[in-house]
Amino acid sequence: MINWIEGHMDEFKYPFKCLVNHDGTFNLYAKLLTTEELWFPEWEFGGSYWENKEQYEKWSPHNFVQNFKTPMLVIHGEKDYRLDFGEGLMTFTALRRVGVPAKLVIFPDEGHWVQKPQNSRFWHKTVFEWLDKYIK
Repeated sequence: MINWIEGHMDEFKYPFKCLVNHDGTFNLYAKLLTTEELWFPEWEFGGSYWENKEQYEKWSPHNFVQNFKTPMLVIHGEKDYRLDFGEGLMTFTALRRVGVPAKLVIFPDEGHWVQKPQNSRFWHKTVFEWLDKYIK
């Protein structure tokens, strides 16, 4: 959802000053073929992209990179099989290519959720530092 918001920030009456993206979707085409949970994209978008291309085009955040302008912290676990690590890397690279301030944090030993105590502590510290930088 955060990548969708990033590409549609002009539609908000009060846009966000910064965003935090944890294991977010960037390219629905790639997501469909890299997730271990096929039910979600096929249910949400009425099938695969070759069966319902219009829905994938309409809702895939990668189609709105030209609108990206809000600083974003991108966090991703390398063992996330629901949303492949590439989704986070694509988000970060797209942000940097269009000149948006971005930070990428990768947890090589975490999946979709950050569960290890030291990683959780680092996650919270990083998120609060990011928010402090742009909100205060």
